[in-house]
Amino acid sequence: MSTIMATGISDEDILLRLKDVLRDTFEIDPARVTPDTHLFTDLELDSIDAVDLAIQVQDMTGMRIKPEDFKNVRTVSDVVATVRALLNR
Repeated sequence: MSTIMATGISDEDILLRLKDVLRDTFEIDPARVTPDTHLFTDLELDSIDAVDLAIQVQDMTGMRIKPEDFKNVRTVSDVVATVRALLNR
């Protein structure tokens, strides 16, 4: 899903796109994904999956993610905040 997001997109829209990415890339039911969902314990993603997710976020935003931008991401809300920060650059 290579869709570049606009800077005026809401956090809810980012979450919806993220649910699509998690469903399409990792076969995760979108109903399991909330802002408080932990990527590693709740969704059972591993470090390789985190790299894949970072690549998907790059594709969504059209912006390169630096490793330090994604290293503290633990929850879905953290991913939304990272996307927001990328869009606001």
